[in-house]
This record gives sequence, C-alpha cells and structure tokens, in this order.
Amino acid sequence: MAAVPQFNLAPDLPVSRLCLGTMTFGQQNTLSQSFRLLDYAFHAGINFFDSAEMYPVPQSAQTQGRSEEYLGSWIKDRNIPRDRVVVATKVSGPSGQMHWIRGGPTSLDDSNITHAIDDSLLRLQTDYIDLYQIHWPDRYVPMFGETEYDPTRQFDSVGIEEQLDSLGRAVDAGKIRYVGLSNETPYGLMKFLHVAKRTCEFPRIVTVQNSYNLLCRNFESGLAECCHHERISFLAYSPLAMGILSGKYLSPDKGPTNARLNLFKGRYSEGESRYNLSKTIIKEATKAYVAIAEKYDINPVSLAIAFVLKHPLVASTIFGATKLKQLQEVIKAVDVELSPEIISDIDNVHSKFTNPCP
Repeated sequence: MAAVPQFNLAPDLPVSRLCLGTMTFGQQNTLSQSFRLLDYAFHAGINFFDSAEMYPVPQSAQTQGRSEEYLGSWIKDRNIPRDRVVVATKVSGPSGQMHWIRGGPTSLDDSNITHAIDDSLLRLQTDYIDLYQIHWPDRYVPMFGETEYDPTRQFDSVGIEEQLDSLGRAVDAGKIRYVGLSNETPYGLMKFLHVAKRTCEFPRIVTVQNSYNLLCRNFESGLAECCHHERISFLAYSPLAMGILSGKYLSPDKGPTNARLNLFKGRYSEGESRYNLSKTIIKEATKAYVAIAEKYDINPVSLAIAFVLKHPLVASTIFGATKLKQLQEVIKAVDVELSPEIISDIDNVHSKFTNPCP
C-alpha cells in the first residue's frame, strides 16, 4: 500500500490529500472502532483529521462533542507526537436547533467563538488546533440542497470584523494556528479576505471546506476562481455524496439497513435535503457514474475519490468511514489515474445530469 501523498496548506502545515472526517465517531462508531479506523488511517499516511464541536451527526445533546473527545483520546492513548497530526475542527454557526450548544448557538460573536475554541481544546486534550473553521456563515446563505438566494431571509448577523478579531486573538494566544471557512460562498470568502487585508491584525483565511463530488460540482462555477486567484486551499467534503456514489443504495433493497441514509432516515435533515434518494435524477446520475466505473473496471468509490483529487485546486478531500473496508477502498483511490477518456465520459454524464445534489 503506497503512502497517501501530501499537500502544503501552508509552509509549515503539510497535510495528507485524504482527510479522515470524524462525524460518525460517538454515534455509528464506538471508541474502540474509532481507534481502529484512526490507527489504520495514520499508518497509511493520513495525518489530517477533521471534526466539529457539534459532531457526531445526526446531532444531539447526548452525543455532542464525542467526535472531538474520541480523536483527542486516540492521540493521547497512542502517544502520537502532536506535530505528527493536523487537527481541524469547527465552530457551529447560528442555529435554532441545537439549544444544547450555547443556547442555539445564537451567533458567531466573540463570546461564542471563544467558548467554542476553549471547549474544543478540552475535548481534544490539546494545547492548540491546527485549522479552526467556521462551520457555516453567520448570515443567511442557501445551503444543503437550496439553490436560490432569498433576500427576505437575511437576519441580523455578527460582522466579519468581530469574527476575525475573535479568531485573531485566539491565534495570538496560540490556541489556533490557521483559520478556514466552510459551507461558504464566493461572496463570503472574498469578504473575509477583504476585511483581513484591510485590517492587518486579523488572520487571513487559508482554506474553504465545501461539498464537491460527481453529483455536486458547484465549486467549479465561482468559488474555484476565488480560490485560484487568492491562493486559498480547497477542502472537498462529501466526495462520495454520503455514500451514494458507492452504488450501495441502487440495490433492490435500497442498501444496507445500517447505511447512513437508511439508519437515520427522517433524522438527518441537512443530509437528506441535499442527497434525496427519492429524486429520479439523483438515481439516474448515480447509475451512470457507476456504469462508467464498471466500464473501466474501477471501483465506484475509487472513481469518485479520484475525480475529486484530480482537480488542481483540491488540497485534500474529507471523507467518512464507519468500517475498515470502506477506509481501505478510499485509500486505494489515491493510486487511481483517470484517463482523458474517463473524464470525457464523466463530463458527458454531468452535462446530462448537472449537479443534482447542490
């Protein structure tokens, strides 16, 4: 097994091009199962691990924070030198649904960001976080399957200046090293960059983490240009579209009962709104991509992962795994080369079924 290659997010921040997401840890995966996945990933060359204060998902008051706790416990239990791993986590944006996280959370003001960082540090059992990300914006933004901007839905939000000021003080205090965004728009990314450039005391955004896969290529339409010209590293999450691109949901029985979209049916609104398997276009597009994999004798998982990694602006792709076999399949994908013929076939399907999972 070849080692997973790396990419430099910053001169002193090399990360593996595969990043193990931890949002199943503490819900679908027990502590021992999580340790097994982390062990295998680390020994395969993966040094990049992504979490969030709200994880695991689906979110609940009973499990909130376990994913960070499991990751921190693994680093401590295995006595891994802190500089051998890159730890990324996120602060939750405004939400009226998670009352157990600072009452909502209500906003991304200084108090919320500061408390979120300190709590994550405790759960992770570490002195610093390598990459700290805003999970979603403190303003109305169409997300998770929404495609049209509705100006009437805007709400009073915390200014970007206050958000960056709070993050900057955390950087100065040594609590975080670098700052990133997630589920962000071209407008939002450029606004953060503009404010940081105008006020030199504020940290500069170095990454943006958004969904990118064969069923969702919106990144290519506007955000890619921003990342290219502003030298922002793109972190692609959901490369398998919550497992849909593996083809497992195409079987007559609609996939294993313990597969995420079956196990949590009706409980995971963010995922189900984007990856709605009742939509014919999603099924037809998935069938077409699986057919391409079969045509070229490639595992559908390898096809999906290799497609994401092929994009020149993708620094690393963040994937989840609940079983060792799934993890192994993803790791194998780093050795897969997609020929011009395969890319042509992919683009033909994309032109027919354009971004069914925005």
